[in-house]
Amino acid sequence: MTFADILVHLDSSPRCEARVSLAVTLAARHGARLTGLFAETSSAHRVGVVATWPSEDHVARAAAVATAFAAATASLGGKASFVDVNRGGEHEILLRATDFARHFDLVILGQTEEGSRVPSDLPEQIVLESGRPALMIPYAGTYTDVGHRPLFAWHRSKGAARALADALPLVQTEANALVVQAARHSDPADELHDLVISHLAAHGVIAHYETVVVEEVKLMDTLLNQAADHSADLLAIGAFDQTGFPFLGRGSGTRYVMRHMTLPVLFSH
Repeated sequence: MTFADILVHLDSSPRCEARVSLAVTLAARHGARLTGLFAETSSAHRVGVVATWPSEDHVARAAAVATAFAAATASLGGKASFVDVNRGGEHEILLRATDFARHFDLVILGQTEEGSRVPSDLPEQIVLESGRPALMIPYAGTYTDVGHRPLFAWHRSKGAARALADALPLVQTEANALVVQAARHSDPADELHDLVISHLAAHGVIAHYETVVVEEVKLMDTLLNQAADHSADLLAIGAFDQTGFPFLGRGSGTRYVMRHMTLPVLFSH
C-alpha cells in the first residue's frame, strides 16, 4: 500500500522545516507527489480605508517559504509543487485549506503552537472535515521517519478500524508494532482481537496485542504512556469517534492528544 499524493502544510515558523523534512522522506519512500500548501494569517495592506491584497509582507513570507520548500524537495524532482492558499483571514484559511486537503491521500500538519500565525483550529478542522487521514507532527522534537515502531489505539469501533487501515502505508515491513486496546473494568473481552494481529500480518506487519484497563478520563494519558514505553514513532488513532468511550466521543479525547502529543500521530475520522 502506498500514498501517491501527499499534502504538507507550510508556514513561516521554524518548525516548518522539520515537517517538510519528514514529508520529503515519506514522498520519496512512496514515489509520491508532494504539494506544499502555504497557509497562515496575514493582514491586508491598508492606506487609510483602502485595503489591498496580498500585502507586501504576505508576498515576502510566501516567497521565502516557497524558496525553502524548493530547496528541501529538490531530490523529488518534478514531483514537488508549491501552492499559496492566498487567504489572510482565519475563516477563509480554514475553508480553503480543507478544500485542498480533500484531494490528497495524506495530509501532514503541525501541532498547534502558541504565537503561531496558523489558525489554532486548522488541525481539528482538517481532521474533522477533509475526509482524509492527517499526520500531525509535534512542535517539539526531531522526527526523521515514522512507522518503525507504530502503536495502534484499538477499540471495537469504526474509528479505530479506519485509523489502522489509514496508517498501514506508513508502517515499515520490519516494524515492531503494538496494538493497544483500552478497556473499562466492565467491558467484556474482545474475542476477535486475534483478527487484528492476523490482519496486520497479512500486510507483512508483525504486531503484539495488549489490553489496558483504564478509567475514561485517563484513557488518552494511558495511550501516550504506552507509546512512550514502546518507544513508538507513530500513534494511529480514531479521531472524534462516537463509539467506545462516550465521554471521549464529544471530541475531548482527540483534542487532548492534539494538545499533549509527544510523537507523530495519525488522526483518522
